[in-house]
Order: sequence, then C-alpha cells, then structure tokens
Amino acid sequence: MNLDLQGRHALVCGASQGIGRAAAHALAARGADVTLLARNREALALAAAELPCPLAGQRHGWLSADVSLHSRLIDQVSAAANARGFEILVNNTGGPAPGPIASATIDQFLDTFNRHLVANHVLVQTVLPGMRSAGFGRIVNVISTSVKEPLRNLGVSNTIRGAVASWAKTLAGELGGFGITVNNVLPGFTRTQRLDQIIRERMAATGQSEEAIIKGMLAAVPAARFAEPSEVAAAIAFLCSSEAGYINGINLPVDGGRTQSL
Repeated sequence: MNLDLQGRHALVCGASQGIGRAAAHALAARGADVTLLARNREALALAAAELPCPLAGQRHGWLSADVSLHSRLIDQVSAAANARGFEILVNNTGGPAPGPIASATIDQFLDTFNRHLVANHVLVQTVLPGMRSAGFGRIVNVISTSVKEPLRNLGVSNTIRGAVASWAKTLAGELGGFGITVNNVLPGFTRTQRLDQIIRERMAATGQSEEAIIKGMLAAVPAARFAEPSEVAAAIAFLCSSEAGYINGINLPVDGGRTQSL
C-alpha cells in the first residue's frame, strides 16, 4: 500500500478535538506520521492513540503546548523538528469570544493576534528548514469564511482572521519556489464544541430556543445542514497532498455554499 502521504511528518495544531482532531485522522489515514499539538495532555494522548496506522511502522505522537507562550512553543516544536523534520503544518486555533467590534478591548485584540497570527508565524519559522530540506512543504491554516464576508458579532475574529489570510497569501508567494504551498481552509458551520458555544450564546442573547437558533443558521446554508469535522478535514488532507502541489495561496470555503461572494 503506497498512500499519498507515506513518509511525511505532519504537525497538527488544536488536534485534541473538533476539526484539528479530524484533520489529524485524515492525514494519518493517508499514511502520514502525525504529531498532535494542543494543551490538554489527556485528550491528546487519547486522540493520538485513536489515529489510524494503515502502513507498517507508522508512528504518531503529541505535544502539550500553549500557542500563546511563543518562546516555549518554539523550544518544544524545535526539539520535535530536530528529531525529525515536519513536511506538513496545519495551523488551527480556537476562535476568540464573540462580541461587537466597537466594544472590543485592546487586550482582546492582542491576545487573539498572538494566538493566531504570531503563533502561526513562529511555527512556520520553526518547521520551515525541514520543509526546504525536503523540497516539499504543505502549510494549511484553518481560519474562517469571515475573510470573505465578515460575520456579525465576531468583530475581533473577523479582524484577526483577515490578517492571517493576508499573511498566508504573502507567505505563499515567498515559498512557492521551494515546493512549499500555503493555503487557507475556511470552515462554515461545523459540528464542533465551537458551534455549540455559538448556539448557546445566541440563545442567551436572543431568548430563542435552540431549535429556532439552528433553524435560523441553516436558513443561510444551501446544503441545509451543518458540516461534519471530517468533511473539513478532507479538504485539509487534499491540500496537504502531492496532487495539490500547484494549488497555492487560496482561501477554500468548506461551508455548504453559505458564502455568497466569489
């Protein structure tokens, strides 16, 4: 069996649950060795133990790290990369608290900037030598459809997600000649803990029932359902593959057709 990602080493962030965990599973199923990164040690150990190993000798592991502690993050990932370089990086961090942009605090902006853009950047800098040495690299950033159409009541998220998209586009132009691609996946409403949080907050803000909130959300989705994490993960896995080598610098919505812009 010669799977597409056989022999590749992937670092997947936010991999203890939701889209990150599904992405790790999809990459492992394609033959990659996967290192999961998140804060919760118990959840990481469980997620790593459940990853598929379709190839003999396939190995998975995990790193417990806080992406906001940049110096510590660099040290931890550098140690792993020195043992064995990463050819795949999936940047994926939980979204910030909702709220209107007019009332957002400076600390909210700075914290989100550090957890998303700066953390993504230091991770890329840490794994980039291994990608250049291999002549192959795939960097996929899981962000949001808000980079195409800002979402109501997500002021800080809209702002920082847009910055990440511009950073990624710039990086794609710089790294393409080294066999390294940089792309963004933009999930729509996906069945994760984040979606559950959004539904609860909308219920509290409006007094509507859960059923009414869900009905209103799905009214904007032509597919008329929420995505499963595995469906977003499938897009991530494809962008990490050799088949996607000429796809670089794009924003790919995986949203059931909700985004109206081209």
